Amino acid sequence: MQETTSTRVNALIDPSMHIWHYEVPVYLFLGGLVAGLMVIAGLWTLRDPDRPRSRALQLLPWAAPVLISVGMLFLWLDLENPFNAFRFYFTFELTSPMSWGSWILLGVYPASILLAWVSTPTDLRDRWLARLERVPGLGRLDAWVSAHVPLLATLNILLGAALGIYTGVLLGTMAARPLWNSAILGPLFLVSGLSTGAAFMMLYRLERREKELLSRVDMGLISVELLLLALWMIGLAAGGAASRAGLHTIMGGPYTAAFWTLVVALGLLTPLVGEWIEHRHSAVPARLTAVLVLVGGLALRWIIVYAGQHSGWVSDLASR
Repeated sequence: MQETTSTRVNALIDPSMHIWHYEVPVYLFLGGLVAGLMVIAGLWTLRDPDRPRSRALQLLPWAAPVLISVGMLFLWLDLENPFNAFRFYFTFELTSPMSWGSWILLGVYPASILLAWVSTPTDLRDRWLARLERVPGLGRLDAWVSAHVPLLATLNILLGAALGIYTGVLLGTMAARPLWNSAILGPLFLVSGLSTGAAFMMLYRLERREKELLSRVDMGLISVELLLLALWMIGLAAGGAASRAGLHTIMGGPYTAAFWTLVVALGLLTPLVGEWIEHRHSAVPARLTAVLVLVGGLALRWIIVYAGQHSGWVSDLASR
């Protein structure tokens, strides 16, 4: 028999934490999606820079700075003191994931915008240059960007990967939440972000060969994501009582049905089977599978954020 006495009373974290609401999973989803767009756009640029691309594919890199702005708006709305957010950029804390994240986000903007500009169809670029010809230095900037395309593509790959991993590390470093306290979350969120990025691109009017390539890439990413999910759950099951109690929230607990239905069945297995059938029969990838991947990516972050807040040392004691 074990008896534990605690005088701690905090309405925000006892008996379970409920500090983060819908803004955080939406931000994590959009951050992962942008990470996927940046990495894929950078790799595509380096892979075959001279091969003609569809107009939609040339314009898709512009989605990255737009979507990260929407994500940061949700993050800003979640802050207790949103007008103090600028203080993140007065310091850099080596051991703080939030400090790393704020500086990564700052680097994402110029890198993604410049790659989007150089990817823009020539006729649109010339039109905008003509309209903005009076802006000092714009012509020199355009010439510099055009001469350093591989550098910009590499920066997008590195910053995109850092952004995708950061969204998982932000949760994984919180030891007080057993469901989050895993080194697997960083790679898991990165791979999930790459998958949602590929799915987002497949929603647009790309050429057949472009959609088929993205579909094949997405099948591989979904397979890796399923493997990482399995490793994450095995790690929790092999941990202590608190880790097992955290795993219980999605393995018999209140979030079980949502996790296995929205994330695993609809968000991963169904798109994987659908894309495999399309590839086997040489069919054009359908938008439905892409939509399901996006729904699964959002559900993954939504459930992990809420289930992680539900798990903790109090629920561990209650389960004994």
